[in-house]
Amino acid sequence: MNILWISLILFTLTLLVLELSIYAYRSFMHPDRAETLRRLRQGVVEDKGGQAENIYKKNTLSEVPFIHRILSVTPGIDRLQLMMNQANVEFTLGFLILLSMALGLITFLLCQMVLKNFVLTLLLTTCTAGLPLLYVRSKKIKRMAHFEKQLPEALGLIARALRAGHAFTSGMKLAADEFSDPLGPEFAETLDEINFGQSVAEALKNLVRRVDCPDLNFFVVSVIMQRETGGNLAEIIDGLAHLIRERFKFRGKVRTLTAEGRLSAVVLYILPVLLAGFLFLFHPDVVAPLHEDPVGRMLASIMIGLMVLAYFMIKRIIKVEV
Repeated sequence: MNILWISLILFTLTLLVLELSIYAYRSFMHPDRAETLRRLRQGVVEDKGGQAENIYKKNTLSEVPFIHRILSVTPGIDRLQLMMNQANVEFTLGFLILLSMALGLITFLLCQMVLKNFVLTLLLTTCTAGLPLLYVRSKKIKRMAHFEKQLPEALGLIARALRAGHAFTSGMKLAADEFSDPLGPEFAETLDEINFGQSVAEALKNLVRRVDCPDLNFFVVSVIMQRETGGNLAEIIDGLAHLIRERFKFRGKVRTLTAEGRLSAVVLYILPVLLAGFLFLFHPDVVAPLHEDPVGRMLASIMIGLMVLAYFMIKRIIKVEV
């Protein structure tokens, strides 16, 4: 059994090293590749000594061709790729999956040799394998939160541009040029879609699909409705910007009121971990039955399971939707 798991770990690590080697080689041989891809995504191609650039958008799931082909036909892979695009991470989806597999297999083998408790091993393996995914998800949440903070100012800029006599697309162009990532590049990609022949409504719908921001839905629906029925678009967008700012203020008040609950959750979670670590380092005989005795291992598994359940319960209690 151990030989089988060691073989799986070596196979996964080999694929991971291969993926990293190809990525490092391409980064070393083509240091401007990231900038070129960014320009291609924005529809800008510079003439470099008469070399022809491929202007088609490519969705590279892995630097290794056969892994890319496997992932291309895997069900549900589009949602993971969308999350990585929203997080704006530099590595590919294939690297993320291989890293998760390597961490999970290594953790499983080590826990089987040390703990000899299948339930606890399975739980720790799942947690370790999910760490790269949690990292990407946290980056996505931070980036989308930053987009949401930029949105009211961008809407205000578009409204002022409309009042000055500019077209709606010109107002979006001003916002794309003035704001940094993530709002600027996302608006620029929407403008590129419009310039390449898509209707304004379809390009805005694609923007909503790319960006996970509820407030953006109101903006897109308002623009589409105004183009179909008429009305003062500058006033509508200005009202949306004011509404979003007021929501931010109210959300800040809610976070202040729930701060005590969030702090209590952190203390309740860190305290058992610190106590277990202290006892394991300075009084190992006290915690020895928890990983040596079968009943102790069962109690430790139940304890960890209850802590995970308590985490989700506390999170649901202190989370207030605004």
